Amino acid sequence: MQQFRLGIDVGGTNTDGVLLDSNLECVAKVKVPTSHDIFTGIDGAITALLEQSGTTGAQIKHAMLGTTQCTNAIVEKKGLDRVGMIRLALPSGSSVPPLCGWSDSWQALLGEHFYQAHGGYEYDGQLITDIQEQEIRDLCAKMQGKVDSIAICGVFSPVNGEQENQVEEWVRQELPEVNISVSHQVGSLGILERENATILNAALQGTAKRFVQGFCNALESHRILVHPYFGQNDGTLMSQEFALKYPILTVACGPTNSIRGASHLSKRDDAIVVDVGGTTADIGALVHGYPRESSIAVELGEVRTNFRMPDILALAIGGGTIVRTTAQGYSLGPDSVGHELLQKGKSFGGETLTLTDVALTLEKMQWHADHKLQVTELSKPSAEIIYQQMIEVIEEGIDKMKTSAAQVPVILVGGGSALLPDEFTGVSEVVRPQNFEVANAIGVALGEISGQLDKIVPIAANERQQVLDALEQEAKQTAIDAGACPESVAVIERSEIPLSYLQGNMVHVKIKAAGKIA
Repeated sequence: MQQFRLGIDVGGTNTDGVLLDSNLECVAKVKVPTSHDIFTGIDGAITALLEQSGTTGAQIKHAMLGTTQCTNAIVEKKGLDRVGMIRLALPSGSSVPPLCGWSDSWQALLGEHFYQAHGGYEYDGQLITDIQEQEIRDLCAKMQGKVDSIAICGVFSPVNGEQENQVEEWVRQELPEVNISVSHQVGSLGILERENATILNAALQGTAKRFVQGFCNALESHRILVHPYFGQNDGTLMSQEFALKYPILTVACGPTNSIRGASHLSKRDDAIVVDVGGTTADIGALVHGYPRESSIAVELGEVRTNFRMPDILALAIGGGTIVRTTAQGYSLGPDSVGHELLQKGKSFGGETLTLTDVALTLEKMQWHADHKLQVTELSKPSAEIIYQQMIEVIEEGIDKMKTSAAQVPVILVGGGSALLPDEFTGVSEVVRPQNFEVANAIGVALGEISGQLDKIVPIAANERQQVLDALEQEAKQTAIDAGACPESVAVIERSEIPLSYLQGNMVHVKIKAAGKIA
C-alpha cells in the first residue's frame, strides 16, 4: 500500500494542503478558507485532498501542520492567556523592572502579576545569590487563581538553568493547574529579550492548545492514526508535546515553510526566496537548504525578543495591496484587501485599486478563474509606473538580503508571486517552480526534527575538539529527544564566537542538529 505525507499550512486567509508521495512529489494540493475554529478549515482541506488523490486516511504515514495562529494572536493581542512572571534577579538585577519597554496596551492586557525574587548567576555560571523557597511559595499564593501561565526567568540561566528548574518544581507544587515556561529553554543570552520571549511563550499556551487540538481532531475524523508534527521557526519540526510547551517557536514558520518548500521544488540549496501572499512579500535567504537565522534581536508585535527566528524581510507587497494616488505619484499599501480581493478589487467589480488590477491591466498575469474581469479605467502608462514602483521595492528587498554584490538566483513562491516578472536587476535567474502556490504546505510536509544548543562555555586551546564533540552530541540528543531517528541525526549548522571581553577563553557556541522522523 502506497503511503503519503500530509502537509497543512493554516494562514490568516487560506488553509493550504498537500499530499506528497514516498518520493516527496506532490500528488494533490488544495486551498480552502481558514475557519475561525481552525478545525473546520483543516478538515475541509484533508477531505478535498483525500478525494482528489483517491487515498484513505490509513495511507497517511506522517502528518504535519504549519500555522501563523500564534503570530496573529500576538499581533492582534487576542486569545492570550493571563500571565504571571517570576524574575530571579534580586539583588543584582532590580534596576530594570519586568515588562520594561512594553506598551501600555500590552501591560494592561497581561496584568499585574510580574514579580522579582532572589537568584541569578554570573556569566560563567557562578552563583550570585541563592533562591529562597518561601519567597517563591509566597509569590505563588499571590497568583493563585489569577493567572493561566507563569514565566520564570533568571540572570544568565542559559549558562546554568538549575535555579529556574528548582523554582519550576516549587511552582508546580503550589499551582499544579498553571502552565510554566522557563527562559533557558526559550531564548538565548540577554535577560530582557529572553524574558520577553518567555512571557510571550507563556501567553500563547492556550492558543497552542487550540491549534494542536484542531489538527488532532481533524486527523481523527479521517482515521489518520499518526503522531502529528508541527512546523517551527528554523524550518524543522517538533512533536505535539514540544508545540504545546514552546508555541513561541511556531511564530515564523509560515515564511520558513515557504523557503523550505521553495528549496525542494526548485532543487536549490542556496538562493533568495520571495514568498508573496495577499498582503505581504516575505524575502528570506536559503542557505544549505534551510532559512538563514537572524543574528539580531527580533521585534514581534512591538515586543523585543531574542529566540530563534529566520532572517525575514516583510514588504507590504501582495496581490491585495491597495494602490492610492498621492501628490507625489502613487503609494503602495501597507494595507491590503487580503482575502476580499474578489469582492473589492476593481477588476472584479469593486471600488479598490490593487496590485492585482495593475498586473491584469498590463497583462503581466493571467486570470483563469470563473470571474469575468471588469475594465479598471487605469491607463497603461499609469499602470506601468505603478508596476515599476513595485519591482523597485522588491529589488531593494532582494539587495538587502544579499551578503555580497554578486548576482544570485531568486525563487518565487506563494499565490501572489504571479504578480512578479521573470527578471530582476542583480539577479542571475528567476525560478518559478511547479506547485509554487502551495510551497508553504510542501515545506512543512518535508520537515525534519531538530535540536539546538546555545551555550557560553570555556574552551582551552588543547581541549577544543573534545569540548565541541561533547556539545555536538548534546545537540544531537536534543533532536533525538524531540522525535528524530538517532541514525539519521547530523549537525547542520555550527558557529563559535570567542568572547574576548570575558575571562577564561569563553566561547559562545551554537549548534543545530536535525534528522528524519523516527
